Amino acid sequence: MDETQNGEQTKKGLSKKLIAIIVVAVLLVGGGVAAYVTVTGSDKAQYFKAEKNTIDFMKDKITERYEPELAWREQTEENPIETTFKLSGEYNDPYGGGYGMMDPQEIINNATLTLTSQTDLKEKQLVTDIQANFGEMEMKDMKFYIDADKLLLGLPFLKESLQIKDKDIGKLLHEADPSFPEGETIDFNTFFELVKGLPEEDLNYLKEEYATKIFDEIPGDAFDSAKETIKVDNKNFDTEKITMHLSEQETKDLFVSILEKMQDDKKLQKLFKEQMELRLFGISPEAMDLNFNEDIDKLFGEDLDKLIKDIKDSHIPNGLTSIIWVKNNLIVQRDFSIGAGGSKDEINTLTIKGTHLLNDTTQKFDYEITADDSINKGTVTFTGDLSWKDNKANDSIKLAIEDVEYSYEGTETLKDDRRDYERVFSVSEPGGDISFNWSGKASYDKDKMNSENTFAIDAPALNVTQDMASLHVKKDAKTIKKVNTPDDSNVKDIGSMSVNEIMNYFETDVAPQYQQWLMGILGAGGGGDLNGL
Repeated sequence: MDETQNGEQTKKGLSKKLIAIIVVAVLLVGGGVAAYVTVTGSDKAQYFKAEKNTIDFMKDKITERYEPELAWREQTEENPIETTFKLSGEYNDPYGGGYGMMDPQEIINNATLTLTSQTDLKEKQLVTDIQANFGEMEMKDMKFYIDADKLLLGLPFLKESLQIKDKDIGKLLHEADPSFPEGETIDFNTFFELVKGLPEEDLNYLKEEYATKIFDEIPGDAFDSAKETIKVDNKNFDTEKITMHLSEQETKDLFVSILEKMQDDKKLQKLFKEQMELRLFGISPEAMDLNFNEDIDKLFGEDLDKLIKDIKDSHIPNGLTSIIWVKNNLIVQRDFSIGAGGSKDEINTLTIKGTHLLNDTTQKFDYEITADDSINKGTVTFTGDLSWKDNKANDSIKLAIEDVEYSYEGTETLKDDRRDYERVFSVSEPGGDISFNWSGKASYDKDKMNSENTFAIDAPALNVTQDMASLHVKKDAKTIKKVNTPDDSNVKDIGSMSVNEIMNYFETDVAPQYQQWLMGILGAGGGGDLNGL
């Protein structure tokens, strides 16, 4: 029986969104199943092996193409790094300017912003120096430093640096707002933990636990294979056709078993909670009127119970079918389908059909994803043509959703660890097209790298062209021995002060110095160093 809420009829059972989420999750994890398979001769093992080989092939091609960039990323994760970004703009006023001293063209074309940072992820240190130039005027001595325990802020108009330790923030928040629980604080260490992401050990646990579960739950007799010749991109391929078909009950059993495992997986629930808490920077959930334990208990208890019941009560008349055509251990064609609903008359179907043509120099794919119910039908197409030959790339990727198309077109050349590139990201829709253009070059040399980049927007419907305005970003980075921590000999520790003392300090010390500095800027006229006041 249908349920009614707010005067509208709501269908029981599984939504198309839910079906898509479950299917995609199974497919993503399924691609890694073969890594944990010991039996290799069966159709079942060959099916998952082909999935894994196809994913690994694409990973390997990306790794080969972007070897200098990946090596540099590893360098930044393992060593202290100094990075300088210099930003400048270029603006060509289509109306010819003529605004005098406030001419936007003059201001933009004569302004630069320089950010120099030093990071050490292992030692959990970050220091940033900011410098801005407007013509002949210069602002500098703006510094920011954070480690696992404290934060330092240097301002160009202050004689001393401002310091606050993470353990003191809670005290000040409670004094300013008594509703903030006493004893709570912020943990700066979580900033660095967030940057590092989920530990590899935890990722491997999730992959192994759930990949093994999927392989064990799918019966071996759900697979069969046959030889078949197919045509892809006007070429004939002699393939091994492997079909996986799960009956209605087998499909339900697979989904339910995964969800029940999640319900019993205390480590998974612990990881959920840890990731949620990291985003509060050490503040307890209770201090933010949150109850993560209750939320997680509900998610893995009541919510999953309802989802499991919905799956058991749903109708999946044709079960789940996934067919792959394999050539040289790689998938060249795929046909996936499932239909489910709250009743036999309310079946939502999801189909995924696509082709791959993968070799060492080119990788092509063409996919069509269709969601259909008794009323509406929606189709998404995803195509790509990637080429990497003689260290030259020519790429095209397109994603079309109804009448909107998102696309990427790129060319690259790599020579002696220097990459030159032209990249265009575009959106095409009935209201007009817009493209984001990124061109530049980047060089990598073991313990250092540099790049020069230009960004511009082209939107004809808005009378904006890439020649009108652009942003230039120059980057220089190198490995250093250690982070140069700021001088803390002249520090005002605002964390040790009361709220009233802080307010008094800002009124009697900070405000006068700021006013003097600001008057120096306003009186600088033609220029000068703004920090000598």
